[in-house]
Amino acid sequence: MPVNAVVFSPDGSIIASGSDDKTIRLWDVDTRQPLGEPLRSHKSSVLAVAFSPDGSRIVSGSFSGTIRIWDAGNGQLLGAPLLGHDLAVTAVIFSPEGSQIISGSADATIRLWETETGQPLGDPLRNCGGPVRAVAFSPDGSHVVSGSDNNIHLWEADTGRPLGEPLRGHENWVTAVAFSPDGSRIISSSGDETIRLWEADTGQPSGNPLRGHEGCVSAVAFSPDGSRIISGSADYTIRLWKADTGQPLGEPLRGHEGWVNAVAFSPDGSRIVSGSGDRTIRIWEADTGRLLGEPLQGHEGAVNAIAFSPDGTRIVSGSNDNTIRLWQGVTGRPLGEPLSGHESFVHAVAFSPDGSRIASGSRDKTVRLWDADTGQMLGESLRGHAGEVKAVAFSPDGLRIASVSLDETIRIWEANNGQLSGEPLGSHQSLVLSVTPPSDASRTVFSSSDRTLQIRDADSGQFYFYLLLIA
Repeated sequence: MPVNAVVFSPDGSIIASGSDDKTIRLWDVDTRQPLGEPLRSHKSSVLAVAFSPDGSRIVSGSFSGTIRIWDAGNGQLLGAPLLGHDLAVTAVIFSPEGSQIISGSADATIRLWETETGQPLGDPLRNCGGPVRAVAFSPDGSHVVSGSDNNIHLWEADTGRPLGEPLRGHENWVTAVAFSPDGSRIISSSGDETIRLWEADTGQPSGNPLRGHEGCVSAVAFSPDGSRIISGSADYTIRLWKADTGQPLGEPLRGHEGWVNAVAFSPDGSRIVSGSGDRTIRIWEADTGRLLGEPLQGHEGAVNAIAFSPDGTRIVSGSNDNTIRLWQGVTGRPLGEPLSGHESFVHAVAFSPDGSRIASGSRDKTVRLWDADTGQMLGESLRGHAGEVKAVAFSPDGLRIASVSLDETIRIWEANNGQLSGEPLGSHQSLVLSVTPPSDASRTVFSSSDRTLQIRDADSGQFYFYLLLIA
């Protein structure tokens, strides 16, 4: 039966998975052995699972609309089912300090629950206008923002009390919502070709819509210091905006000849990297929008994956031309020759936490490890998957690599020697498509439309290594 969700515990020692077989399973990462019996109680498919920030509890949501809390140490149920949703629970997550649980459902409501008792906190957060597509906690965990159809909703996390009326203004679907790094503002992008800024405290619009794009705004992000906004669009352009006024900063960044699929700031906020369907990568000066050098050309197929190294000095990209390329993070100068070895499309690339290694996953069913400094392959290909590898990620300590494949298995490898660590986790017979560590330093965000989940500790800043799966 398909696996709908799988996640590492905060310390990386346990994996929890939820499946259409109505069970949750716990696994010991080091030994690959199941921990006790499957957690049984749900009467229908388990669609979402999450660990509490301290790793002591697990919350799960099911197709039948029920939520359950479990003791992660012994697998025992904690209290009665959390009942209230009328349709499938598509997303669950703990608040940053672990005292509350938030759930999103196909019944177009968001609910808040007290973790210790499982009691609902106030009335459901209603009037979303449709299934909840995206939810984000503010950095301090006090507020929740959600996007649904054309509307955005702001809520008080402690009580579930709506903060004002829905944030109305978009005339098409909301593609993304996010808090600014300091939690004072919300940004949203939409298929209506606009970006909107909102005051997080009041839900009031902050200025007029940011207009200029002539196509769906597909990507939007705050700079690390919150002073600027970057957006990418189907109109092939990237735009920079002043976050406090919404005024455009210079002219649109033109150069791509295809839909801009992704944009990202470098860790220090000085540069922007963009990837496009035109097979190129471009680096821009964030302060001026000036293109830094020529397009990063070399790939002969679509660029499927791109990432900055942890220190921002390098960029790695993977492509349908079967190669991986390294680029200097400031100038875009190619670093050495293409990393060749894969025999088909490269779907995923990831830097190790210390930036010394790169892991890649390919349609050729293999995972490969590379020396990030020399571009040399480290050891032999990691073979074991019977289907194309769709995603790879390092554990926070860099000692393990997780890979997921269309062969319906999850595999964990020793990063130092490339050895498979035990048998594949495949008891649920799932179609697994993605795996990633969380990317946000201050908030917890999840989307109910694809049942993905990302968590990072708001106090310590420690990454929690999570697998994000779509079954």
